[in-house]
Amino acid sequence: MAKLGPLVHRAARRGGALFVLGSLQFIFAMAIVQAKYPGYSLSANYISDLGSASSPWAWLFNDSIRLLGLFALLGAFWVRTAFPPKTSARVGLLLLGIAGLGAIGVGSFPEGSPQLGGNIHGVVSLVTFLGSGFALLALALGMLRDTRWDGFRAYTFLSGLVTVIALGLFVGNAFVGLGPGGMERLIVAPILLWALVAGTHLLRLPVYSPVSISQPLAV
Repeated sequence: MAKLGPLVHRAARRGGALFVLGSLQFIFAMAIVQAKYPGYSLSANYISDLGSASSPWAWLFNDSIRLLGLFALLGAFWVRTAFPPKTSARVGLLLLGIAGLGAIGVGSFPEGSPQLGGNIHGVVSLVTFLGSGFALLALALGMLRDTRWDGFRAYTFLSGLVTVIALGLFVGNAFVGLGPGGMERLIVAPILLWALVAGTHLLRLPVYSPVSISQPLAV
């Protein structure tokens, strides 16, 4: 079976740009809100504390994570052209889109929101974490035999695996010395880093024009 190309449609590069921009703006916003939060601890405090009523700049965190989710949702739609038509790739992109919707929910229902008996924030956070981790595992399988993703398959799979394992430890209150905040960051960090690396990779790949390719060659 022949391997697929190194070229991507220009839409995939737009999706890659959204992955990069979404992750960067969220990382910077999170750092700013942490600095404005009196006595904030990276190990003792949850990430979602930054969006709670006790956070002086909660609006920035919540708006930023909503933007992250929107960019992830649109990015997953656009980068689909950079994957072969395989079930694993489709499932991975669908899960990535669901995770994006979950992130929008995290910003829309910040910590302390009363919906679902006060559990709404936990539900949308779990959707975001689970969707992201399993999305990367599925996308790693979708990258097989595709030269556009040479060197990224193992990295993508490992990123998803770290997120899923860290989530399991987090849910089981097994923080292994990192504290709840540190373990939560171990869930999130591989996802954000993957979005930066994979998005940058897509931006560097050459594009093709479907119109020109489909036209018959002159004789």
